[in-house]
Amino acid sequence: MDEEALIRAAQAGDHDAFERLVRTYDQSVLRLAMNLLRSPEDAYDIYQEAFLRVYKNLQNFRFDCSFHTWLYRIVTNLCLDHMRKRKVRRTESTVVETGAGTVDLLDSVAEERAHGDPQRALLSRELKGKIEETLGGMTARERMVFEMRHYQGMRLRAIGEVLGTTEEAAKNCLFRATQKMRSALGAFV
Repeated sequence: MDEEALIRAAQAGDHDAFERLVRTYDQSVLRLAMNLLRSPEDAYDIYQEAFLRVYKNLQNFRFDCSFHTWLYRIVTNLCLDHMRKRKVRRTESTVVETGAGTVDLLDSVAEERAHGDPQRALLSRELKGKIEETLGGMTARERMVFEMRHYQGMRLRAIGEVLGTTEEAAKNCLFRATQKMRSALGAFV
């Protein structure tokens, strides 16, 4: 059964067809939410909410755009709402208390690519921190466009469709986000 037939069957109340749609897109939805929110718990909540909204609103899907675009628009809107509610990016501490005292979990992870080079490992952690800080300083829309382009590999036209805007607007937003990232990472380049 092709995607359109699955959607029409799900619209007619076929629960198996809806389940097949979910299985088709579940990993990409979870990956998108995880990349945008950087929290497994928040991403899983968005994942569940997105498919709940799809289930409730599937009757309203009119095939004006692809199902993928419609679904991604739901996910990105939920993520934007979540980020706006949070306002400040929450970061999980890597420092934990153990019976042996305070331990930084990052110290116990072997840097395989750096082949144990402490200087390279330090630079890598600093770079990651700077990227996270810069992403946190972007507007929600800039961050979303930047991550959809660079982490999801989406094309600007698809990003524009998902966000309900034009390809040109997505391109301009990506330009602003990229400029912010370049400016922040100037010392690392």
